[in-house]
Amino acid sequence: MNKLKIVSGDKMFKREMKNPEFRNAYDALEPEFQIAKQVIKARIDRKLTQTQLAKRIGTKQPVISRLEGMDSMPTITLLKKVAESLGKKLVIKFV
Repeated sequence: MNKLKIVSGDKMFKREMKNPEFRNAYDALEPEFQIAKQVIKARIDRKLTQTQLAKRIGTKQPVISRLEGMDSMPTITLLKKVAESLGKKLVIKFV
């Protein structure tokens, strides 16, 4: 019987980042990761549920879920509404 080796998520991530194909795919999704992370953090900092945030911007909870889960490509208008309802300012920049 084979024994399973438990590996931490961080260790597995570091190992996978050495794979050029994985790294390229990860890097291609970086903007989406950043949007999702920042929305989640700002929402949690404000102690809001996805449903509460959705009501603030006049939409439904699944829209926020898809935004945070990177399951959709949000419009700038949506991102601006989310930012404003969380007391933030939307800033888009090229670096």
